Amino acid sequence: MTARLITPSSGAILFLVLIAGAVLAGKLPSAVLTVYLTASLIAFIAYACDKSAARNRQRCTPERTLHLLALLGGWPGALVAQQRLRHKSKKVSFLVVFWGAVVINCGVLEWWLR
Repeated sequence: MTARLITPSSGAILFLVLIAGAVLAGKLPSAVLTVYLTASLIAFIAYACDKSAARNRQRCTPERTLHLLALLGGWPGALVAQQRLRHKSKKVSFLVVFWGAVVINCGVLEWWLR
């Protein structure tokens, strides 16, 4: 078995560390870091609730809600939840939309930085 240097979870953490570094360097306002951390926490909790509901055959969180959280900056927390909770990490149709939301979110951040 080979070890990966950067797992999806560590990539998400690295992204948040880079955002924190940009805040400390004065390139981003602290509100940006606050939004990413808050949205990530909410996304992680939403994934945990969704997994619990799915296990108990209860009503699940709509996928569009999970995607919206990712789009609004919660994708690092969502990615950690996918890996740690093993939830929504294999459904290809979900992942295509999820990664699209990540690309859009990062693209908007890049545009804003310029």
